[in-house]
Amino acid sequence: MRPSSRRWTAQRSRLTLSSSRPSASSPGRSASALRPAARSFSKRRRKEARAAYLFIAPGFALFALVILYPIVRAFQISLYHWSIVPGTSSDWVGFGNYSHAFHDPIFWRGLVNTAFYMAVTVPAQIVLGLVVAALLDARMPARALFRTLFYLPVVTSWVVVSLLFRYLFITDGGLINWVLHDATHVSSHNIDWLGQRWTAMTAIAILGVWKGIGWSMVIFLAALQGVPQELKEAAAVDGAKAWSRFRAVSLPAIRPVIAFVTVMLVIGGFNVFISVFLMTNGGPLDETQVLLTYMYRQAFSFLDFGYGSAISFTLTLIVFMLSIAQLRLFRRPAEAA
Repeated sequence: MRPSSRRWTAQRSRLTLSSSRPSASSPGRSASALRPAARSFSKRRRKEARAAYLFIAPGFALFALVILYPIVRAFQISLYHWSIVPGTSSDWVGFGNYSHAFHDPIFWRGLVNTAFYMAVTVPAQIVLGLVVAALLDARMPARALFRTLFYLPVVTSWVVVSLLFRYLFITDGGLINWVLHDATHVSSHNIDWLGQRWTAMTAIAILGVWKGIGWSMVIFLAALQGVPQELKEAAAVDGAKAWSRFRAVSLPAIRPVIAFVTVMLVIGGFNVFISVFLMTNGGPLDETQVLLTYMYRQAFSFLDFGYGSAISFTLTLIVFMLSIAQLRLFRRPAEAA
């Protein structure tokens, strides 16, 4: 080999070794190169966050004005013997209004009546709404007409249907008593449906079920139509009948929807007001009072806004705790773990 070739080979070897050695300054150079990119990414994220906050701000301001502020204000009023006369001071009572509620027999009667209404209407609306949704999900003639008919009570006015049901169940001249006493002679006398506690609450609960089935039906129908058809067909191939397919395929698939409907119906059950107010007005002798009608009476009939606010805040806490309990109850085992 020639001397020039040996020198070229040795020089190339040295260059290879020097390039393979780690450079002491390479981490510093790479870190310094990454800093501008990190700063640019962080700046872009801050800019996107500011834009998001700007879009959220109007909605949050409206939420704070119409939801958060009234809640805080109601809690503040509940701590006073509130006076609405201008120029007069309101006496601080602390939690005295809450203590008064816990020792008030009419408050507990209203709570029991509200719980009775909820216990009757919620399961009935869920079961009947699910049955109607399952029937309307199948192929049948005039399906659109039946959907409209079942949903029609939902869009009718609570005032109108409450006065209608009051006419149906009124003692003298009511349609129910005319059918039972005059037409069929099933009863020997006119029944005072709205003059007794449990018959009146039953009539009010029937109104709630009749008016609410359509809402549950629409939600369940949308959920059932979202169940994958492949699962139903696979179950049918395995020999599962219609009820088995519904129980093993459709019900587990719509479990989150059932949880949502249950929570919403419980909240609605505790907020019953118009039907009781128009059909019985809490009577006779406060026998059919529910929490909202009793709160309304204390606040706007007796002008005791402190006690009325305490009742409303107590109702809010009850509904909140029940909603949390229901969400935990309906949580899937994998989610709970």
